Amino acid sequence: MTNDTTIRMLRRDGVGLIVDTDTRTGLPAVLHWGADLGPGLPSAAELTLIASRQSEPGTLDAAWQVPLVPQESDGWAGTPGLLVTRDGLPVFPRWSAVHVWQDDAVLEVDANDAASALSLRSRIEIGAGGLVLVSHELRNDGDGVVEVSRLDAILPVPKRAATLTTFGGRWTGEKQPTTYDMPPGPTLRGSRRGRGGHDAPWATLASVEAPRNRTGEIWAVHLGWSADLEHRVDRMTEHATMLGAGELLRPAEMRLQRGETYRTPTAYFAWSDAGLDGVSARFHTWMRARPAHPSTERPLVLNTWEAVYFDHSPAKLARLARRAAEVGVERFVLDDGWFPARHNDTAGLGDWVVDHESWPDGLEPLAELVHELGMEFGLWFEPEMINLDSDLARQHPDWILGNPASVPSPAGLSWRTQYVLDLANPDAFEHVRSQMSALVTALKIDFIKWDHNRDLVEAVHEGRPATHLETEAAYRLMARIKHDHPGIEIESCSSGGARSDLGVLAYTDRVWASDSNDAIERHDIQRWTELLLPPELIGAHVGPSPAHSSGRTIDLSYRIITSLQGSAGFEWNLLGCSEDELEQVQAFARVYKRLRPVLHGGSVMHADLFDPALRARGVVSADRAEAVWTFSTVAAPREALAERVRLEGLDPERRYRVEVLDEVGKAEWGWITPGWLDARTVEISGRLLAEVGLQMPTMWPGQAILVHLTAV
Repeated sequence: MTNDTTIRMLRRDGVGLIVDTDTRTGLPAVLHWGADLGPGLPSAAELTLIASRQSEPGTLDAAWQVPLVPQESDGWAGTPGLLVTRDGLPVFPRWSAVHVWQDDAVLEVDANDAASALSLRSRIEIGAGGLVLVSHELRNDGDGVVEVSRLDAILPVPKRAATLTTFGGRWTGEKQPTTYDMPPGPTLRGSRRGRGGHDAPWATLASVEAPRNRTGEIWAVHLGWSADLEHRVDRMTEHATMLGAGELLRPAEMRLQRGETYRTPTAYFAWSDAGLDGVSARFHTWMRARPAHPSTERPLVLNTWEAVYFDHSPAKLARLARRAAEVGVERFVLDDGWFPARHNDTAGLGDWVVDHESWPDGLEPLAELVHELGMEFGLWFEPEMINLDSDLARQHPDWILGNPASVPSPAGLSWRTQYVLDLANPDAFEHVRSQMSALVTALKIDFIKWDHNRDLVEAVHEGRPATHLETEAAYRLMARIKHDHPGIEIESCSSGGARSDLGVLAYTDRVWASDSNDAIERHDIQRWTELLLPPELIGAHVGPSPAHSSGRTIDLSYRIITSLQGSAGFEWNLLGCSEDELEQVQAFARVYKRLRPVLHGGSVMHADLFDPALRARGVVSADRAEAVWTFSTVAAPREALAERVRLEGLDPERRYRVEVLDEVGKAEWGWITPGWLDARTVEISGRLLAEVGLQMPTMWPGQAILVHLTAV
């Protein structure tokens, strides 16, 4: 049995890990990940009771602990944690730990294997909010070339967690969950699009039962990486179930010469005994504790894409800027169409200079006007892309990242006739950086909408797969722009939400959740995006009606309330608004600015409801003095009587005033009883709201109500 002196305990914010650093494999093994068990290490006798090896005839004589990087030599028949070759021949390391360092919430272990000439550093950290971060570094210490095919981060979950939830999706339909019984054996869920993708495994959840919003145990993993990846679950008969993720590496992609190191993307793990909202609380707390997290109030945005598309008229856009300022917009973003030949989406990418045919006086007059009106000025770029119809492609066709045989691509593979620019080429990198930087300086740009609209297809650099190199170069370019222009903010957009992971958010300040501005579809897209990301990082705009992505007609009040659930703004030509619509828009701006300290700083929660057509989402301030709840429908309600919604998170000993904020406008009341919650003096205890709940009104499909609670 393992000696007590080799047992390490990490603890923070309600989460605990028990780690054995003296396993047969020489690598740490996590014995427990979940609730903080309090101070003091378990004794040898206690460990015998909770973790002794039991096996039946016919199974390998495996170590009962599964090391952080399991291999076949550990008796592990699941997906290996590490796969490497040296000069084309397989390598099977036998690790020896040479150094262990620990504080209360961090454990680092250095291990090596002299025979295979490899070194491995493994790091486990419990971050703010109890979020667990796991990463590895592998170094080639010998002669010859080491090729890394796999190096994953994994943690154990108990066998009772026999339900699996994964995510898929499509363009304008991101982050769609699927829940099913966890199958036996290894399960891999990957993405090979080179940019995450709309169908990427956003997160993988293991739970005891189908996950609920407010109750139940859940173990979750997310990989902070913006390209090819795999999520993994190994439900093996001999071991605890293992949950993890890692970068998906192509053959010959990660080749290490002597002294070179491969560092894995960080995997983020969250345990919750409070359902999905408990998972969110851990991610949100960690995100908000980052030094680079946006510290200023999130401005109300107008982005011009669905207002003008490629129809760039300086006079019209100046009028739109004035109208935006009049209604309370704080950030005006000029989208695609401002650079040469960009009259549609087939030309111009790579030439980041102003089109003087459309903008004879340049963009300076518009940028100056926007700043004079008291707004920030933003500009759209797609720095990682190139069109064949561009000066850049004509001058440097060798800068295109891809198999030359696929340029031009066969029909269907080019996607908007664009290709990927090889940013791992230093000259290509400098071309883009210098052109972007010149515009940021000249126009005093405050914000960049950074788009990425194409999968990487046969991406090769100097004859080798280059998705990893391209992704790191994109990160490096973002970091350089922010370093050279302090204070500038960047939004990550990728045909909507195809690149919204924690990897890119180390360099950006928000994400565009989806190209769908259909507010009914947006409800669930935003809900599952905020499973991991706090709402202040999720771009959520009021679009036109009918919605450009679906053709659906949706009332303005519903579109506004949906926008209030994120970092709010407009994707709409406000010049075409009626007087009534302008009044609603101005009221929206006032409500957003008044409520955003709560909306962007509070705890997000989602009520568990029986009716699949109903949604109830709340945000409660940190001091529990204020809350904002949205009641809405996404389809026709199943039953005539709506449910009572338990408004949790409030102080049970305080009383709250409850009012409907109908100043943002309301659809025809429909079935809602006139005067429902209209008496602004209604007061009710926090205990009653949490234990009994508030009766929802019966609503038509596509209706939403905003409810504000304040302590009295």
